[in-house]
Amino acid sequence: MKKPSKGQTQGQAAGLPQLVERDRDHNCGGFGVHHVCVKVDAVARLPTRFGDFQIVAFWNNRDNKEHIALVHGDVIGASDVPTRLHSECLTGDALGSLRCDCRDQLETALRALASMERGVLLYLRQEGRGIGLVNKVRAYALQEQGLDTVDANRALGFRDDERDYAIAAHMLQSLGVKSIQLMTNNPDKIRQLGQHGITVSGRLPHVMAPNEHNRFYLETKAARSGHFIDLDETERLPEQDDPVIVEGEPKG
Repeated sequence: MKKPSKGQTQGQAAGLPQLVERDRDHNCGGFGVHHVCVKVDAVARLPTRFGDFQIVAFWNNRDNKEHIALVHGDVIGASDVPTRLHSECLTGDALGSLRCDCRDQLETALRALASMERGVLLYLRQEGRGIGLVNKVRAYALQEQGLDTVDANRALGFRDDERDYAIAAHMLQSLGVKSIQLMTNNPDKIRQLGQHGITVSGRLPHVMAPNEHNRFYLETKAARSGHFIDLDETERLPEQDDPVIVEGEPKG
């Protein structure tokens, strides 16, 4: 591993494009039990329908999957950066499935982050809570036979949630983010990031209204996985999702 010069840390780079050269020879002891090491491999501008971002592509030594970050504003060396960890969901993100709330989560997060001074969305290739696309379809079939999402995973020989956020933690460290405000309803994300040395200074509630197809799925996540999910039928006003309010932060 190329050691930084005196007074310099891995996150202190002039800008995101410079991280590619900084990481060219990067090789570290890694994060977590699998010693996951990542490095920034490519950076480019990415205008989207939600706002302007820079897309950061990462290499990692663990799973040969191409995880990315969408970065809005200047995050290098910043604290309390609004951050969303989004696990890939082909059926929801790309195909518009109503069996989950993944596409709503993704679009709401990107729209919110683009409206802020800065923010990061990590798009993690962890389909089906880490069990993969084919197994997710198998789990869907079991749910159609009466199992909930947790029992379907277990029937296939998996844990309730197979995702590992060591890669996400190293990605945030590689971006030079000092601390984050995590946009999530899943307390396990906060716990895992903390175990990997990421300072989570606050939680940004990420509220999605259920529909008739995903209500039982969301109820299961709340009841059996401890997710903070609002299942209230009360109609929401558009401004209730913008801006996002940090829990415990004074209003106004």
